Amino acid sequence: MLKIGLTGGIGSGKSLICRIFSILGAPVYDADHEAKRIMREDARLKGQLSEAFGPDVIKEDGPDRRLLAGIIFNDPGALKLINSLVHPAVLHDFKSWLKKHGDAPYIIKEAAIIFESAMHKYLDTVILITAPEELRMNRVLLRGTEGEKSIKQRMANQWPDEKKIPLAGLVLVNDNISPVLPVILRLHSEFSNGHLPGEMKK
Repeated sequence: MLKIGLTGGIGSGKSLICRIFSILGAPVYDADHEAKRIMREDARLKGQLSEAFGPDVIKEDGPDRRLLAGIIFNDPGALKLINSLVHPAVLHDFKSWLKKHGDAPYIIKEAAIIFESAMHKYLDTVILITAPEELRMNRVLLRGTEGEKSIKQRMANQWPDEKKIPLAGLVLVNDNISPVLPVILRLHSEFSNGHLPGEMKK
């Protein structure tokens, strides 16, 4: 089985591209979604978060994500601490998930901070989705879930594409101009046959 990472900054379109891979039949592990689930269900992790950030961050149905976001967006040390607690739990869950999909020729692991968390070391290659920052901003604003200030804070907490590109095996530009579907179909064919294409910028 090939383990393919897929990452990109907020608004790059990685979730849409993952849905296409899923429609093509590839199992997709959404690390950001699963992290939220684990933070709700893992009693040990909830205890660690409560100890690190105070009891108010834990509610009956799990962590108070808005309160935590307010803490970590304004404190790089707090962001590093929460990542050090959550990422090992997500990695353990991912390894368990892999065992359930052992017959698949390849899987996709989607995560916003694959390189920042050193998760790429556990993967065969990583597809990096890029797009101009203004386009990414507009895409997120159209969702209507957060304002420009919040989006800029999230962008600032992620590595710039220039830092991630040298670490990526594949670079896919999702700028509403370059066609991405033919590239995805080609990648699906390559991965299904156990092949890892070289660096691609299309």
